[in-house]
Amino acid sequence: MADSIFTTIESLRKELHQFNYAYYVLDSPSISDFEFDQKLKTLQSLERQYPQYDDPSSPTHRVGGTVSKSFPTQTHEYRMYSLDNSYNEKDLELWANRAEKTLEEPIDFVAELKYDGASISLYYENGKLKSATTRGDGFQGDEITFNVKTISDIPLTLNGDYPERFYCRGEIFLSRARFERLNAQRLEQGLDPFMNPRNTASGSLKLQDSAEVRKRGLSALIYQVVCSEPVAASHFELLEKAQFWGFKTSTHTKKCASLKEVWEFISYWQDHKQDLPFEIDGIVIKINSLSQQQTLGYTAKSPRWAIAYKFPSTAQQTQLLSVSYQVGRTGALTPVANLKPVLLNGTMVKRASLHNEDSIRKLDLHENDFVYVEKGGEIIPKIVGVNHDLRPSGSEPIAFLTNCPICGTALEKLVDQAIHFCPNELHCPPQVVGKMIHYVSRKALDIENLGSETIEQLYEAKLLETPADFYTLSREMLLPLDRMAEKSVQNILQAIENSKTVPFEKVLFGLGIKHVGETVAKKLARTFPSIDSLMQAPTESLLEIPDIGEKIILSLQSYFQNAENRHLIERLKSYGVQLEQSGEAKEPLSDILKDKTFLFTGKLSLFTREAAEAMVQEHGGKNASAVSSKLNFLVVGEKAGSKLKKALELGTVEILDEQQFLDLISGS
Repeated sequence: MADSIFTTIESLRKELHQFNYAYYVLDSPSISDFEFDQKLKTLQSLERQYPQYDDPSSPTHRVGGTVSKSFPTQTHEYRMYSLDNSYNEKDLELWANRAEKTLEEPIDFVAELKYDGASISLYYENGKLKSATTRGDGFQGDEITFNVKTISDIPLTLNGDYPERFYCRGEIFLSRARFERLNAQRLEQGLDPFMNPRNTASGSLKLQDSAEVRKRGLSALIYQVVCSEPVAASHFELLEKAQFWGFKTSTHTKKCASLKEVWEFISYWQDHKQDLPFEIDGIVIKINSLSQQQTLGYTAKSPRWAIAYKFPSTAQQTQLLSVSYQVGRTGALTPVANLKPVLLNGTMVKRASLHNEDSIRKLDLHENDFVYVEKGGEIIPKIVGVNHDLRPSGSEPIAFLTNCPICGTALEKLVDQAIHFCPNELHCPPQVVGKMIHYVSRKALDIENLGSETIEQLYEAKLLETPADFYTLSREMLLPLDRMAEKSVQNILQAIENSKTVPFEKVLFGLGIKHVGETVAKKLARTFPSIDSLMQAPTESLLEIPDIGEKIILSLQSYFQNAENRHLIERLKSYGVQLEQSGEAKEPLSDILKDKTFLFTGKLSLFTREAAEAMVQEHGGKNASAVSSKLNFLVVGEKAGSKLKKALELGTVEILDEQQFLDLISGS
């Protein structure tokens, strides 16, 4: 009897898996919904009666009902890398040329739609889904297996010649129709509608009740198979195998023999993306050969064998309400457009940067204009045009301010610059506060527990006017202030005391001298061992320092000629702040980088830019501040931009990723 029951249960499970495969993967239903539901109910009944035959891969587990109070963190066995982005045909050509140069052989491509959803990693063992994990930070994510099992597109068991254990990478998303139905239901219930399909899909995966996840009607497909053993010769072939095993893959994927074919694919979908029943935000291009992928490998953040082409943002129309102005730490004024709120790519936009007076003139911006707004790089709102047909009668052009909106000082504008600035740098409140925020920042004096809000509060209470005033603060002065408790006051005072040991180069950077950034401060501190020797340095000596030009020298001389700045320096000295080099300069660890120049660009992940530049110096090399024919190595991190393009155009600069840089130092 027991064997007969088990056989019946297994037979029903196999049938239902096949029905699911036919419906979701092949798009060819082989049974009616009513018949499917009846068989599923029969299986559920049998599993309740005979719990000893329960199987986590049973189709009944798609129904949901498991409640998870928290989602455990799970480390990815194979890291989930992000993709480099491209925005035009030239970017793609540069990427392909780099790959061809490395491979020294022809390449072909696979172009895929870039679904706008949430990335997922699916782990299969012996043909059964064992776990599902969100991308997280690429190294680890949240384990959400119970929720993912409710998504019918994801097979719980596989068919055919699948590997013993492997991972599938895919995208979970919400169709436009399903999104609209969900919002209609929410409006009927008196709830706020969801903002966009992508965020709704991502949020649905973290619902505590898996039955609620099932109700959302999420969709999924896979775009990559990750396995320790070779399964196919090409990416396209691997996708075909995955479909045979039971996975849903995109029907719009195309093999391309050339970049011309890739660009035709991109152009087509850029014009027809609205015809799709789901949202995409670009195209992913991969090198088809898996052996070539292996040869190319990865940078610190991205595969060298794949790149994403991002579609241009879609502009939305709204009305300009007013223009306000922000004053930065250096006195630069940034005009900001205040807009009638408009939904843009899932977020409500109320403000957009206008950059400078030249931008306003180019737009021919008038009061109360109707403007087109889009997100630059999908992130920062900007005005890209004006609808002149809707311009109100009698509307006046936007006139740039002539005086600082905060302190009233007449604005200045250098002939060769587009930016207006307030010259009252020592007494204009935003500049004064900005300089103190800069002084305590991590790359400067690194005074912890003193955030911008606290510094603004101290300034308004007239306890701070210059960075030297930090060293006059006391427990009695701080405790009466809002959000100040005994422990927080102790932490602030201790952090201020610790800042007295910060080396000279960081203090020099922390002074906030115009055009003296972190790298320039280091070079100055290495040449002039004290603030006094730097103050007295003749122009000829300063010009001998690499990358120190006339603009920096004039800024230094102007700063030191100001009596209030000299008084600040004397006060800092009296409080014990390091304004000279302490002890002997460190001997290099090696000369392996002797006479070699380095520049770092992009977002680094294996080390900070500060640590990287220190390593260059420790091994006898030099740090450059710009790409030029004299640069030997450009070390690139994630989202490397104009510096990488310029280096590739020069053709004389060697490009390294972070690991290759470390290998160079170690001599490997």
